[in-house]
Amino acid sequence: MILGFNHNLQYKGETFHVQTEDSGVANPHIITLLYRGGVILCSQKISYADILKMDCLEVVVEELMKEQHKNMMRRLKSGEFDEKAFSIKPQLIENYEIPTLQPETDRIDDRPVSSSGVAKQTADHLPPQPEPDTSQHAIDLDDAILSFFGSPKK
Repeated sequence: MILGFNHNLQYKGETFHVQTEDSGVANPHIITLLYRGGVILCSQKISYADILKMDCLEVVVEELMKEQHKNMMRRLKSGEFDEKAFSIKPQLIENYEIPTLQPETDRIDDRPVSSSGVAKQTADHLPPQPEPDTSQHAIDLDDAILSFFGSPKK
């Protein structure tokens, strides 16, 4: 099973992410997602259940994945997603101050308690999650298509 392909791409001054994954023979689907700023702009899913008994299945699935991945990048480059992609504005809160909470000396822990008497973790009592790593270098769309997958066959 091929795990998948991921590319961060620069298009019209913005970073887009294309991700293609194989769900494996137990769930024979190839899924490609196009993201901008964590928002899914497009998804494409195909089944390969009809070719499961084919010789060299892994090679064929890899080729299907590459073609679907390249196709999503071509669709991005063609401008197909421009209206949707550029109508979404990231919402940044500038100069936002997080209020400092003063400890309450008489506060009672109001979290639900398990049968063992231990307070359960709830969403409002969980520690903050780390931000996802966005340090992967974004490359030009044309360079990604050509360098990763080679020249298109004619």
